[in-house]
Amino acid sequence: MILNLTPRVVRIYQADRPDGVDDIDLGLRQTIDPAPQAASLEPLPLVATTQDDTPLQLVEYGHATNLPAAREGVYLIVTRDIALALHPRRADLFVTHDDVATSDGTVIGCRALAQPI
Repeated sequence: MILNLTPRVVRIYQADRPDGVDDIDLGLRQTIDPAPQAASLEPLPLVATTQDDTPLQLVEYGHATNLPAAREGVYLIVTRDIALALHPRRADLFVTHDDVATSDGTVIGCRALAQPI
C-alpha cells in the first residue's frame, strides 16, 4: 500500500509521456490523493551563533510531524526534504521522480516514484 503524505495529488504518468504538453490527462497512469494531513519537517534549533557578523542558527533536521511509524507493506510518499532528512533511518519513504511539466514548466506529476538509498 502506498500513502501520499504530501500536500497535493501525486499524478504518475507513462514513461514516454512528453514534457511541454498542457493536457494533464495525456499518459496518466494513476493518481494518489493526499492524506488529510501532510507530513512536514520540523527543524530543531540547536545553537545560535554568528559567522562574519551574520546570525547563524545551527539546526538539526530529521524530526517529521504527521509521519506515522513504519509498518510492513506500507510505503509513504513524502517530500524530498523529508526523505533525505530521514535517510537511512526510514526505508519506507518514496519521493516523486522524473517530473512531468507543462509547456510553461509547471510540474504536474512524475513518471515514477523513487526510494532514496
